[in-house]
Amino acid sequence: MRIGISIFLCIFVAFAVDAARAAEPPIIAAATANDTEAVAQIIATGADIDARDAHGRTALLAATHANAINAARLLIEAGADVNAMDSIQDSPYLYAGAEGRLEILRMTLTAGADLSSVNRYGGTALIPAAHHGHVETVRLLLTTKTDIDYVNNLGWTALLEAVILGDGGPAHTEIVRLLVAAGADVNIADADDISPLTHATRRGYADMVDILRNAGAR
Repeated sequence: MRIGISIFLCIFVAFAVDAARAAEPPIIAAATANDTEAVAQIIATGADIDARDAHGRTALLAATHANAINAARLLIEAGADVNAMDSIQDSPYLYAGAEGRLEILRMTLTAGADLSSVNRYGGTALIPAAHHGHVETVRLLLTTKTDIDYVNNLGWTALLEAVILGDGGPAHTEIVRLLVAAGADVNIADADDISPLTHATRRGYADMVDILRNAGAR
C-alpha cells in the first residue's frame, strides 16, 4: 500500500510540475535563459511583458534571478515593471539589491525603482545588501534617497544587519564604514535595546568597533 501511495505521489508531482511549466509564459523561459533573440521576438508580438508564472514572477524577475543582464536590459527598455512583486514579495529591484545583481540594480534604479518598497521581512533593498556583504551594491544604494536608517520587521537597520549577520571580515567592515560615512545613526538599537557597538564588541569585530566608536557610538 505504501509503495502504491508513493508511486501515486510521484506521478502527481510530475504532472503538477509539467502543468506549471506548461502554464509558464514563454517570455519567462526565454528571459531565464538570457535568450535575447527570443525575448525580442516575443516582445515584438505584443505579448504581456509582465505576465507571471505560478509563483507570481515576471520575466524581468526571472532574468534577475538568473543574472541574465542582456535579457533584463531588453525587458526594462520595453517597459517591464521593475517593482512587480512575486508571491514572496520579491521584485526585480529588491532582489537585485539583496543578491548583488549590480548591473540589473542600476537599470532598475534608472527605470524608477520604488526605494520605499520592502521585502517579506519588511526591509528595503539596502538592508539585505548590507547583510550579504555586497559592498558595491551598498555603495550604489547610498547614492539614492533610500532611507539609510529604515528598520525592518526584525528590528534591524542596515547597520545592525552588517554587524549582526556579517562575519566581521573586510566586506562587512567596509559596509559599516560606508553606512557610517553616509550618516547612518550608529546608536539605533535592536528590538532588545542592544546597540551596533555592543553587538560588534561582543563578536570581537575590532575594526567595526573602532569605526563605530569614532562615529560616537555608545
